[in-house]
Amino acid sequence: MIPVTVLEELDEFKKGNDLINFHAREFIRRLDRLADVGPFVDGISLGQGRGRLFLSAVEPRSALVEAAFIRDKADNRILALADSMRTAEPDRIVILISKDINLRMKAKSLGIPAEDYETGKIANLEELYTGCRVVEGILPSQIARFYEPPFAMPPADLGIEGMVPNQYFILRNGSTSALAVYNPASGLLERVSKQRVSGIDPRNAEQAFTVDALMRAEVQLVTLTGKAGTGKTLLALAAALEQRRAYRQIYLARPVVPLGNRDLGYLPGDVHSKLDPYMQPLWDNLSVIRNRFAPDGQEQRQIAEMIEHEKLYITPLAYIRGRSLDRVFFIVDEAQNLTPHEVKTIITRAGEGTRIVFTGDIYQIDTPYLDSQSNGLAYLVDKMKGQRLYSQVNLVKGERSALAELASNLL
Repeated sequence: MIPVTVLEELDEFKKGNDLINFHAREFIRRLDRLADVGPFVDGISLGQGRGRLFLSAVEPRSALVEAAFIRDKADNRILALADSMRTAEPDRIVILISKDINLRMKAKSLGIPAEDYETGKIANLEELYTGCRVVEGILPSQIARFYEPPFAMPPADLGIEGMVPNQYFILRNGSTSALAVYNPASGLLERVSKQRVSGIDPRNAEQAFTVDALMRAEVQLVTLTGKAGTGKTLLALAAALEQRRAYRQIYLARPVVPLGNRDLGYLPGDVHSKLDPYMQPLWDNLSVIRNRFAPDGQEQRQIAEMIEHEKLYITPLAYIRGRSLDRVFFIVDEAQNLTPHEVKTIITRAGEGTRIVFTGDIYQIDTPYLDSQSNGLAYLVDKMKGQRLYSQVNLVKGERSALAELASNLL
């Protein structure tokens, strides 16, 4: 049952370019296609075993709601419909479905069962694929084989089963350890060594895995998750610059989520002035890399030329639309603020020779319409696990500074 109040609210949201505006328009289109099947008053079949859809245009009355909530609000009219339905049909279970947490709490305060909209959510976030496994108890002689040619071993020799393509392993025995990756092409666990990229050295195992994933030519899609300061964006940019000759352009993009949901039009200046504050974190990462080289060195000149000729291009994600993605190293920062639909749209634009890297912290959502289970980055990790073209690394340890790591852990 859809209350007519919902349609009235959708009508208010249908204009605009934000996520909520897109969803409002898409819902109205789908509802219109369903309306061609028959009148809503009789209920429209949603398929075998899936029930019927009704649209209620009657103004519901509920003494319970009127006594509890004084103001005439759209939420209260929705609650009144739910209460009147369960009163009229006591043998049926009436459940209110809404992504509005406050509305769900109000419904539950009245004894009306309420649930979140679960479609598109990750079922168990605790089991989300991290891309890394720690295996204890490996014999020292077996670990030593990873430091001798051919620097690889069959997983069966180590008693390891259930590998996922491009999955990373920390093989450990006390203080002795080796880093390895499962190569689906060879069927072997191959040693991962810490390699420098654009002057940046990996500082821990997960960063070494990250660089390896970003440098493997056969891996076209990489996701890097983890809290702030773990080096996700910095390593992605460093790896891109290291391989700049293999790509036509390097794109760095991020979704623009204004603070307090204020439109960019409130900010002074032209479009570049409005967007620069949101792109500054990407420029900061580039500055870290440039500071690794001499001010008058060749590397500095090459990076400056790349920026001047737009071979290295930093831009809001919305400005990518219409651009070619052939032979592009495409880094999407803060990807947790994208919807699954937006992530799919980006990936399906990839042409020949393109690599796409999504970075973000699935627990740091800046938009009110997504959460840690429904954001596009978590959805992508869950769906892509096991694909040969894909690699995922969850970075755990912050390397920005001791102070930043302390704040990330305690605050």
